[in-house]
Amino acid sequence: MEVVDLVLDRIRKLADSCTGLQCFLVDNAASGGTGSRLRCLMLERLSVDYGKKTKVSCAVRACPQVAAAVVEHCSA
Repeated sequence: MEVVDLVLDRIRKLADSCTGLQCFLVDNAASGGTGSRLRCLMLERLSVDYGKKTKVSCAVRACPQVAAAVVEHCSA
């Protein structure tokens, strides 16, 4: 099973237990790597499964005044 399948299974369980689901909000870091691909796959599959629900996607970028490198750990 791929990572995207595991993530979507978790999202489905949470969405099914929700009584007033309004939208999906997806955040990711835009520093390259696998985050953008995972986000695209999740949004694509959420569109198939939950067609008319709103899907909002936000990308978080590193601030050159604060970050010394393009890619830094977010959980530091």
